[in-house]
Formats: sequence, C-alpha cells, structure tokens
Amino acid sequence: MSKPSVFITRKMVPDIIGNLKKQFEVRIWDSEEDAVPPEILLEEAKKVDALFVTISDKIDSSLLAQAENLKVIANMAVGYDNIDVEAANSKGIAVCNTPDVLTDTTADFTFALLMATARRVAEGAETVKQGNWQSWSPLLLAGHDIHHKTLGIIGMGEIGEAVAKRSLGFEMEILYHNRNRKPFAEQHLGAVYCSFEELLERSDYVVCMTPLTAETENMFDAEAFKRMKDSAIFINTSRGRVVDEDALHKALVQGEIAGAGLDVFTNEPIESDHPLISLPNVLATPHMASSSIETRIEMMNLCSENISRILTGRKPKTLVNKEWLSVKEDIGGLST
Repeated sequence: MSKPSVFITRKMVPDIIGNLKKQFEVRIWDSEEDAVPPEILLEEAKKVDALFVTISDKIDSSLLAQAENLKVIANMAVGYDNIDVEAANSKGIAVCNTPDVLTDTTADFTFALLMATARRVAEGAETVKQGNWQSWSPLLLAGHDIHHKTLGIIGMGEIGEAVAKRSLGFEMEILYHNRNRKPFAEQHLGAVYCSFEELLERSDYVVCMTPLTAETENMFDAEAFKRMKDSAIFINTSRGRVVDEDALHKALVQGEIAGAGLDVFTNEPIESDHPLISLPNVLATPHMASSSIETRIEMMNLCSENISRILTGRKPKTLVNKEWLSVKEDIGGLST
C-alpha cells in the first residue's frame, strides 16, 4: 500500500520536512519567495491527501471540487479567509490553523509597529543612512507620545488582549470593541468596552485586530476615518481587506488622521508604486507580524502535527471546521 501524500506550498525548515517524510510521501514547492502558481497547486491538490498551505494560497471551491483524495488542509496562519471552509465541509475535508503559538509574537510586533509609526523610527533611521542628518533641531522628526494616551483595540481576541497587556507599561487607557464582551480584559487589564464609533472618536491609537469576515470587510471606510482624531494613528496587523485603502489614503493625505502602520494590504504582495507606501506618514511592512524564527517553527510544527494526526486517524490539535469532527465521530470516531 502506498503512503499518503502531502504537498507543501513553501520551503520549510528541514526538520519539519524530515518528520513528515518518515510517514508520508512529501512534495514541496521549494521557493522561499515565490508563491506556488495556481495551476500547480491545483494539479497537486488533485493527487494528494494533505495540503500544507500558507495565507497566500487560495483554496477555493473550484480547487476543492477537483481534490478527490484530499483529507486535510493545514493552514500556516490563525486566519483562514484564504480557504473556502464551507466547500471543505461539503467534501469532508478537515481545515486546521495555527492559533495560540503566535499570539505573543504578533502582539510584540503590533506594539512595535505602533511605537515605530508614532515615533517615526523608520524615517529617523533612513535620515541617518542617507546622510541627511545635518544638525539637531528641537522638532527634528518629532513624533507622538505613546505613554498615557488612549489605545483603541478593534477585535479583542487573544492577540488583542496581548497587545492590551503590553500597553499597561505605558499607562495607556484601553478601549475595545468586539462582538462579545471580554471579562478578562475588563477585570484584569482595565479595558473599557464601547461602540465602534465611540472607540474611533476617543482613541489616540486605533489598532485593528479583527478577523476578516463578511461583516468586517471594509469596516474602516471613509466614515470611520472621519470619526477619528486628526492626531490619531491607525495600526493594522489583521487583514488588509478590513480597510478601504482608497479611504485610508485620502484620510492620510487630507490630514484626517496623523499616520498609519500597516503590515497587511488588500492584495499582497503590494507593488512598489502602491499609493499608500509613497506617503511619509505611512510605515509599511510585508505581513511579518508573526515572523520570529521561534514562532514560525512552532507554526510549521503545528501544521505538520495536524496533518500527521488526521492521516493516521487521530484528532487534530487545532481544527477550524468543527462540523468535520462531528461527522467523523458519528461514523466511528477518531483516536486521541
């Protein structure tokens, strides 16, 4: 009997590949920079039992309809808006993600992006590197204070709470808006729940941590930016499509808000002529909030373990579509 097969859409650390190869036939799109072309991803999906993918890989209903042997999709991310989960359910395919292991790393980066945007760190570094620091002056690259300011968090999940924890050292007031109230954040972090509109109006820093859903797509539109203080700074490390980028560009150019730190964009990777990155009050990074060596290895390990568990008849550690597990348990169950 042939081994189950796995297709990995990006180059991974050797230990991850080695662990999977001990049990399965493994094929890899061996590129660190370039995403696997859609036509190759489709051809591999038609043949394999498992896909090990990243957020840049679109797993839609058309692909899944042709993936006759596919049993599991392991997504190397917390979010899974790149996968048609409903279509996967209809095909009996498990969808797994990588929550928890990247919480602190992403929160570290989010707060670092906030600080770097507010204090114009990248501009200062570039000024020195380009030899443009001619003299000291009182308002040279003057930014905005962070301490004792008001932080507004949209999406108070685990990462949002971790960002809030980091703000305590700066004695910030914490506001949040979320689908549900968060007792831990209120009782232990002093966070105050408020409406989306009130948060925008009161916050000095608005941090977007919400997942991308039909309800959150383009939630940061022209009206949202008009509600914000003209001294406010907007930070996004969630998903690009929660923001109307044209509205954000207009708000920044017209001075409706003071600046933006952006790790995510509507279409990624962005082109060098993207309108937002030409603005001096925008700090842009390449979707790297969870990119520490330690965390990325943990994410890879979790994807690998989920694949191994499902292909050997065991429950995965982190399952997105709980309906899949219900069906499996109804027809005989899985071992732990």
